[in-house]
Amino acid sequence: MMKRMMTMLKQKTALLGRFADSQSKTIGGAAFIIASAGIASRILGFLRDRLLAGHFGAGDTLDAYYAAFRIPDTLYNLLVMGALSAAFVPVFTEFISKKKKKEALDLAAGVLEWMLLLLGGCSILAIIFAPFIVSVLTPGFSEEKRMMTVELTRIMLLSPLLLGASAVFGGMLLSFRCFTAYSLAPILYNIGIIIGILFMVPMFGMSGLAWGVALGALLHMIVQIPSVRSRGFFPSLFRHPLTFDGAVRRVVTLMIPRTLGIAANQMSLFLTTVFASFLVSGSLAIFTLASNIQAIPIGLFAVSFSLAAFPTLSFSASEKRNGDFFDTLYRTTKRILFFVVPISMLFIVYRAQVVRVILGSGQFDWNDTISTFGVLAWLSVSLFAQGLIPLFARAFYALQDTKTPLLFALIAEVIYVVAVIALLPRHGTNALAIAFSLGSIANFIFLLLALRKKVVGWNDGIFFRENALIFLAAILAGVVAQLSKSVFAFFAMSPLDTFVKVFLQLSFGSALGLGTFLLLCHWFRIEEYHSMRRFIFAKVLRTPEAISSVEGHPEKGEW
Repeated sequence: MMKRMMTMLKQKTALLGRFADSQSKTIGGAAFIIASAGIASRILGFLRDRLLAGHFGAGDTLDAYYAAFRIPDTLYNLLVMGALSAAFVPVFTEFISKKKKKEALDLAAGVLEWMLLLLGGCSILAIIFAPFIVSVLTPGFSEEKRMMTVELTRIMLLSPLLLGASAVFGGMLLSFRCFTAYSLAPILYNIGIIIGILFMVPMFGMSGLAWGVALGALLHMIVQIPSVRSRGFFPSLFRHPLTFDGAVRRVVTLMIPRTLGIAANQMSLFLTTVFASFLVSGSLAIFTLASNIQAIPIGLFAVSFSLAAFPTLSFSASEKRNGDFFDTLYRTTKRILFFVVPISMLFIVYRAQVVRVILGSGQFDWNDTISTFGVLAWLSVSLFAQGLIPLFARAFYALQDTKTPLLFALIAEVIYVVAVIALLPRHGTNALAIAFSLGSIANFIFLLLALRKKVVGWNDGIFFRENALIFLAAILAGVVAQLSKSVFAFFAMSPLDTFVKVFLQLSFGSALGLGTFLLLCHWFRIEEYHSMRRFIFAKVLRTPEAISSVEGHPEKGEW
């Protein structure tokens, strides 16, 4: 059965890979692949959250479910994300660019083996001490609620091992600029969770939610194996003895500051869980559901472009191409803001409609909606900062500087904690969102100021002018979207009390707001608008006129 599944996944990946090869030659093309798969993943994420909210509402069950995520998620982020995002990819890319396949294989094998060893040991300890850890994490939970959290946590601790191996495979594929299988992995992860909600919960009770997470992690890993194997790295990765040679030590040295930075971020998530446990039932679920919604443009566009730019930034840094490094950073910044800023405006203006359309069903009532859209609005204020932090941090990683992002992350977390403590008595769950936005904006400002000094050839005039116009266009579009709410309500001539009416209002306002944004971008002559338009017509729709217009000028079709 497993062999047949592997064969099917290999065929599917190879089929999609033919399209990927033609698209991933540019950062925009690579981001298009990641974002396209991300759209499918986010649609499944909508379905996942709607099923969770509709089946359980914002109450004890979802509080326990999201709290149970914290321990395995922390293990994954500390031991995996620190190594892969900050250290493994730049070093592995350096070996590949210098045609040193054996050294690259040795590095990947060493990182994989040590990572699985550490994750396995930590997971076993976490399983044993789960009751104590959960008691510290959720002091405000009732005894029954804590026991439910412990049970779910122990099952979910299977996922870091699977996701750890998957992350090594994904890091290798990023270095090869093979984005298709990497992009399919989150889709299958969500499918596994949905299977857990629909089929495992009726069979196993609430533990079915955790088994769905483990299934999703398994599928996340399996889908990337055929692409890694096609490049001659699998199963060779598992034939090497456990080593700690110079390249692996170099990765560990680079990852330590990044891991400490992630630890600071994870501490804020731990504190969020602790604070939420003392608030009314469902507070942790409300914050998490709102966070999942506002993360949509981050995952689709910010992370997509950051991941796609990372190999290019790493290569430019290793080759000392300072002009190319700044150009890549500048253009990727514009692309991220071009998508993220207008969406954040729509989230703020249509916060109630967004929450009701995505989550409003079953046990998720109007009171839950009100609480959630308040959190969503405050989180959306900092979407621009959240969108650029992954890119700016990766710019430092490409320069093999992991200490600077660590320092700023620590300062931002201090700001977050102080703000939570100050705001919690008056603002409740909203305080968590306000403090998160303050910390994110502070982190972004620190990274930006440091990059201005660190990047050779930085040009403020080039960097800020068009980005400022993007913000102006988005703000004006937000005003138009706000006015459209009243216009739609007047013509509807009835209360907006059904899903269809709310959905139509959201669709009408979004179309009008985004249309206004694009018109303003055209009027302001924002390069990103015209680049996107050329890319869609020439590379996606393949219209003869557009293809003809970029022949002999490939940079015009690049995005």
